[in-house]
Amino acid sequence: QVQLVESGGGLVQAGGSLRLSCVVSGNIFSINFGGWYRQAPGKQRELVATITSGISTNYADSVKGRFTISRDNAKNTVYLQMNSLKPEDTAVYYCNVRLVRPDLIPGTYWGQGTQVTVSS
Repeated sequence: QVQLVESGGGLVQAGGSLRLSCVVSGNIFSINFGGWYRQAPGKQRELVATITSGISTNYADSVKGRFTISRDNAKNTVYLQMNSLKPEDTAVYYCNVRLVRPDLIPGTYWGQGTQVTVSS
């Protein structure tokens, strides 16, 4: 079994910062891809940022220059540093990983989500 546990969400004023963490545990051989998505009320889930095993990163235009995705392979953890937060960043943030299990079977897994609320 693979588990993703997210943390770091909360309530912050506009202009503030939060750091989200996603710890991956269980039967893992390698994590090939990590990403953060978000879903605001009444909206579809959207990509925020991704990072590959080669540490190549990609960001949604709306967060470029404000958010930074990173990973710690030793800790099987993916982070999202969010600075200069805006009210429109308010959403439930979900961690997503694509990994290979010890039996070499790949899989995609989602976290349970963590609420980020930015007040104006």
